[in-house]
Amino acid sequence: MLNYLKIFFMSMVPIIELRGAVIYSQYLELPIVTSYLVCILGNMLPVPFIYFFARKILLWGRNKPVIGKVFEFIYQKGEMAGQKLTEKASRRGTFLALLLFVGIPLPGTGAWTGTLAASILDMGIKHTAAAVMLGVLMAGIIMMTAGVLGFSLI
Repeated sequence: MLNYLKIFFMSMVPIIELRGAVIYSQYLELPIVTSYLVCILGNMLPVPFIYFFARKILLWGRNKPVIGKVFEFIYQKGEMAGQKLTEKASRRGTFLALLLFVGIPLPGTGAWTGTLAASILDMGIKHTAAAVMLGVLMAGIIMMTAGVLGFSLI
């Protein structure tokens, strides 16, 4: 049970997210399907909070003396991700672009960045949650496959 809590909370952490937690679950020798489901729940839990509050908090903190540079960096990262999404797709295609952005497991393209970008683009919570969820499912399948193959070769 403790190991499931570890991967649940690990999948909530930015940068690591589900991608790292699924691989870590295989290191812990947990059942892959159960781990996948736990990691999905952990990765999706912060999405509504990021969507509704992150943009406001980042805008508020951009001009503060100590935290301003960090908040500005994170806001700019989200804004750049949003611009990439709109450049690669029309307004209607942003759903698919967001899904692929979150679903292809590359550094900096997870649920946190995707949700922040969608909130900056005012995509709407329903479309954002659906696209991010499908992207997380896709990234999880890719990482599950990589985890099973990687640890079976060792």
